Order: sequence, then C-alpha cells, then structure tokens
Amino acid sequence: MYQVDTIKDGTDLYYVIRDMEDLSILLSPTKYLKFKAKAHMSPNTIRHAAHALVHYLHYLQEQHLSVDDVYSLPFDRQYLHFTGFLQWLQNAYHKGESRKMKPNNRTCNGYLREVFRWFDFLERLGDVPGVLKVRSEVRRHFDTEKHIYQKTTRSFKGFLREQESVGQRIEKEDIRTLLGACANLRDKVLLLLLAETGLRIGELLGVRFSEDIDHEKQRIRVKFRSDNDNDARAKNEEERSMLISDETYRIMMCYISEYHLLMMHSGYLFVGISGETAGKPLTIAAVHAMFKRLERKTGIKAAPHLFRHYFAYERYRSGWDIVLISRALGHRRISTTEHYLDIAGEELEKSAKEYFNNVKGLIGVPDVL
Repeated sequence: MYQVDTIKDGTDLYYVIRDMEDLSILLSPTKYLKFKAKAHMSPNTIRHAAHALVHYLHYLQEQHLSVDDVYSLPFDRQYLHFTGFLQWLQNAYHKGESRKMKPNNRTCNGYLREVFRWFDFLERLGDVPGVLKVRSEVRRHFDTEKHIYQKTTRSFKGFLREQESVGQRIEKEDIRTLLGACANLRDKVLLLLLAETGLRIGELLGVRFSEDIDHEKQRIRVKFRSDNDNDARAKNEEERSMLISDETYRIMMCYISEYHLLMMHSGYLFVGISGETAGKPLTIAAVHAMFKRLERKTGIKAAPHLFRHYFAYERYRSGWDIVLISRALGHRRISTTEHYLDIAGEELEKSAKEYFNNVKGLIGVPDVL
C-alpha cells in the first residue's frame, strides 16, 4: 500500500509518497513532486498529482508490473495497459472497498495525464529506458497577445470521452439565495468577492487585509506568496488587482471592523471566526465545507470555480472584449477563456446577421454575375 504524506522544511511543505509496509519514501515519484513544488505550483495541484501517482502505483502493483516493465511492453500491450488504468479508475477500484461514488471521465483522464507528466519527467532525467510507444508527437499552434508560436506536444488516443462542461456557472439569483443563507458576514463577503473579482479561491484566501486592499481605488490586489499559512497560492506566480463595487466595499469594511481583532493574529482578510481556528487563515477545505452547509440549506450546489464562470459571462454580456476578460481572470491563453463562456448557437447566428446587416459583402453580385 502507498500513501501520500507531507514533510515540512521550514516554511516549505513537500508532498511525498510512502510505502506503508516499511514507511520508506518512494524516491522517483517524490522527486517529481518536489520538482513541482520548486516550480511554485500550488499545493492543491501537487496534492492532486500525488494522489494520481498513488492510484497508478497501486494499479501497477495489481498488474505485477514496474515502471521499466511498462516501457518494455510492445505498442498494443502498452496501449491496453493505460486504457486498462482508465477502466480501473472508472470502476473506482482505486477507492478500495468504498466504491459508491465513481469518478467521471474527466477525473479519470486527469489522473492519467498526471501519470504521463511523471513519465515525461523521468524521460528527461534519463531514469527510464526510452520513451512511451503509445504517445505520438503533435505540433500545435498557440497564440498569445504578443506572438504566435508552435509547440510539440505528445498525445494519447485512448483517453475517455469527456462530457462537455463549457459555460458551467452559477446564476445571479442563486448567488443572492446563497448570500441570504450565509450564517455570518465573513461568508457573505467571500461570496461577493468571488462573484465581483473572478479570483481563484486560492488567490482570494491569500489576500492580506492590511497590505492587499487599495482603499483609495477600492481594489483587491493578488500577490504571489509561497509561504501562506493556509497553503493559498496565486497561480502562475502572477500579480494583478481587481475593482469591487461601492456596496461590496462597504460590506467588506463592516466585516473588517467586526473581526479586526481576529484578523490581527494572522494578517489575512479571511480567517476563522470561532472555535480552535479563530484568527487563523481560512483554508480551502473550510470554504468547501461552507459551500456544503449552504447546499444543505438552499439545495443549490455551488463551488468557488463556478463564480469565475459567472464573472466571465457577466462581463461578456455587458460588452467586455474577451481579451480583457482573459486578463481579468489571469488566463495565459484566450482559448481557456473561451471555454468559460456559454455562447449559444442562436446568439452567434444573431451576431452574424447583425454583422452582415451593417457590413457589405466583399464583392457585389453584379461584379460576379
């Protein structure tokens, strides 16, 4: 049996994988996790990677294979090996006896993609014999604000078909219902800032109330810090600031006034307000628990990421250019932002008709006929 564990080195937190028979640390996957930590990836990303590798190691154990054995398999058997891993995940064998909740195809594919990233890492280090036979090289074009470039990526044809999730978001009326069900001012402010800024939950939980609020301009600043006590992290080491409404600013100031003494203990904007966690920075796990409580009260199933989709769609409807929306969300590629927006076919057709009503064709009919 293998298990994910953590080791604290000063202010740095590292994830490791242990063999629970002798409590030894598995060096190869742990080295990969340390590499991700040194690259300043978020603790949540690294934790997800660690669990993906643990699932795969258990699968290898059941198949009586080592990593080197996988590389020595012929193409057809190697292909069946990885598609078999996806089926193993689909059937929730990675959950042992607790197999009631089976993961969706997107989750299963995500685990395998992380395994492939680990293999890429091992191949670059020369720790494995060659490259995987089932992954073909594909040359892709990427566009950024500054230039277009090509990148060679490696693909696998055996991934499971994923259900389309473009445009999933929470509606304005649902947000209002959730706000009415909040048990305290802190939770109300958290929901308001998620909706008005489009910030990731890790970015918002890292905000310091005395450093990251521009009171003159009513803006919330996002700063990359790798030493947050609650493991909150700004993605891609980026820094930006977001404007909030007058109403939300006043509500936030009431919250700060009410819980100022507790905030002074840690300096964070969002802290525990009762019990053993009072004054300690709020964690992502605590936020998800809050959403579960709200779901039991209202029947509305929500999560922080849905508020980012809400933010993107509301700005799009109000006329924002997609480039501005992408910058506000902190996306590196506009294609990511496009997946956030739910632009129905009728809306696209309407826009196309309006365009041709206002703009003449490239050439007149008489010029052709």
